[in-house]
Amino acid sequence: MAIKKQFLKSKPVCKVTFTVPAKKANNVAVVGTFNKWNAESTLLKKLKNGSFKGTVDLEPNNSYEFKYIIDGNYVNEEAADAFAWNDYANSDNSVINL
Repeated sequence: MAIKKQFLKSKPVCKVTFTVPAKKANNVAVVGTFNKWNAESTLLKKLKNGSFKGTVDLEPNNSYEFKYIIDGNYVNEEAADAFAWNDYANSDNSVINL
């Protein structure tokens, strides 16, 4: 799994690209505080190499909690900037700092 951050000079936006290697998966989404944990709003696109990829525009100077949903299972990003405990889910969430 990987996260790529691209800060734009022309406007206050950071383009964050999420890449998830999941060759056997049918559906992958990224959910978090930036999309109100709505899986429908950020489905990742399956590439020919079997990985899933998607880009989200996020506001810089913020932190966002997130997880991937791979075929219905919540998975953390191994390369996250940090992890935050979530009492509701009784597990950690991945955190990205911009």
